[in-house]
Amino acid sequence: MSAAPEERESAWPAILTWRAHNVPRMESVRVQLSGNRIKANGRIVSAATEATPAFSASYDLVTDEAGGTKRLSMTVTLAERERQLSVARDEENMWLVQDHTGHTSRAAYDGALDVDVVFSPFFNALPIRRTGLYRRADAVSLPVVYVWLPDLTVEPVTIGYTSDRDDNHDIKLHSPVADTTITVDDDGFIVDYPGLAERI
Repeated sequence: MSAAPEERESAWPAILTWRAHNVPRMESVRVQLSGNRIKANGRIVSAATEATPAFSASYDLVTDEAGGTKRLSMTVTLAERERQLSVARDEENMWLVQDHTGHTSRAAYDGALDVDVVFSPFFNALPIRRTGLYRRADAVSLPVVYVWLPDLTVEPVTIGYTSDRDDNHDIKLHSPVADTTITVDDDGFIVDYPGLAERI
C-alpha cells in the first residue's frame, strides 16, 4: 500500500546512493523535493576502469515547478586537472552551455527539457518524474541534453522510456548507452538500472 502524499513528502530531503554493478563507481545525492521541483547536490566517484580514468564529478541541479531542468553546474576532477560545466535553460527553452574554457553557446538541443549524465542513475529520474511515467502507462521519446563524463562534452540525445501499466515500477529505457528495463520507487527514483547501478 502506498503512503499518502503528505507522508511520502515527509521523507524528503533524503540522500540516495547507488553502487555500480560491474565497476568501482558510486553516486550519492542529497535530494530536496517541493511538489515536482527538485534541488539536488550529488557526486559520482569512479576508480580507473578500462573505459575511463579515475574521476570525481560533483553537481548541483535545480528544476522548475514542472520538473524540467533549469540549471546544472558540474565539476569534474581528474588526477591532472579540474574542469567545470554550467548548463542552464532560459525562459525561451534555449540552453546556455558554458564549458571549462569559459566558452558559452546557446542552442535548443532539439527542445530538451531534461539533462542526463552518463554513469548517473539519478538523472534518469528527471524525465520519468516530469512525465509521470512511474504512475501511468505510456511510451515517450524525449530529447535530452546529454553530458559525457569525464570529458564534460555535451550533445543532444533522444532517450526512450516505456511504462506498460499504471503504477508501474519497471520502465523500459533505450539510450545511447543502454537498452534495458529499470526499476523505480514510488517517487520515480531509480532503484535498479541493470548494467549500471543499484541503490543501496
